[in-house]
Amino acid sequence: MFTTQKSRWGLLAASLVLTVLCSFAQPVGAQNITILVNGQQVQFDQPPIERSGRVFVPLRGVFEKLGASVVYDNGVINATRGSTTVQLHIGSTNAMVNGSSQQLDVAPFEIGARTFVPLRFVSQALGASVDYNDNTQTVSITSSGGSSNTNVSLVNLSPSAGSAVAANRPGVSGSFSSSVDPNSVHITLDGRDVSSTTAISSTAFMFTPPYALIPGSHSVRVTGQAQNGTSFDQSWSFTSGANTQSNYITNLQPANGTTVSSSFTVSGTTMPNSTVRIVVTPQAIVGGVIRISQGSFVATLQADSSGNFQQPVTVSTVTGGTVSVRVTSVAPSTSASRTVDLTLHS
Repeated sequence: MFTTQKSRWGLLAASLVLTVLCSFAQPVGAQNITILVNGQQVQFDQPPIERSGRVFVPLRGVFEKLGASVVYDNGVINATRGSTTVQLHIGSTNAMVNGSSQQLDVAPFEIGARTFVPLRFVSQALGASVDYNDNTQTVSITSSGGSSNTNVSLVNLSPSAGSAVAANRPGVSGSFSSSVDPNSVHITLDGRDVSSTTAISSTAFMFTPPYALIPGSHSVRVTGQAQNGTSFDQSWSFTSGANTQSNYITNLQPANGTTVSSSFTVSGTTMPNSTVRIVVTPQAIVGGVIRISQGSFVATLQADSSGNFQQPVTVSTVTGGTVSVRVTSVAPSTSASRTVDLTLHS
């Protein structure tokens, strides 16, 4: 009887110890903390987590709201906002900001399939200010230049507003004057939604009409939300099938299907002295169907008197990803566009 009672006490003690150890091993939820980015509350499908006095949040939720593109590959996290780059490693307190080494108090970590990163460090590294109100348990993040009345406009339009092009399926592209939420953007051509066939990033968009346009005037409408949550609605018109001297783009390199590194040169020949616009969009393939843009490179240059042009390009490497290169050449009364798809080195 004594032995049995002793065994029971031993099992109970072991159970208590195991319970205490498990409670310390599990991350502490910070469900009561509210996170605002430029005044807009961020909703998470997985609540923030607190470790060692630091708040960690799911990888993309906050940082894409700050206008940063985020790429995660094999334990390495790369966040880019404008000219600022931040690199973190799962399980490591070493970080890189614009190529300079910095130390974290607590390392990023994974729970199941979710990746958590330190909220304050990454926000400040991307140029945002972070304040915490202990009374209301609210974290307020304000990005530089971010305000609730920021208005997004369209720039670098092709075909340009009011222009006439000879092509019946002209390449259509443009840039946003400030960062947008790419998942909120919808694009219509003559009232028909073409969003599903459009490459959209936080800074630019481009598509080729999936059908031949009837000669005449056509309108493009772009709607969505800026990164701070404000809505925008912009439109412009152009004419296709116009009787003009046709522009052209030949000898375009790299050729379609080429495998390239993160740095390569786009070159070709077009109508002499044309304005050439190059939009390069790296993409990741999800499920073999959905394309998610990871950011874009945009450049505008002038072809020489022989029509030759070339532009060095550097983009973020996306494992297993592709690069869509759209080249548009605009002369005073005509334009031409070509698109090639390239493969990025892993």
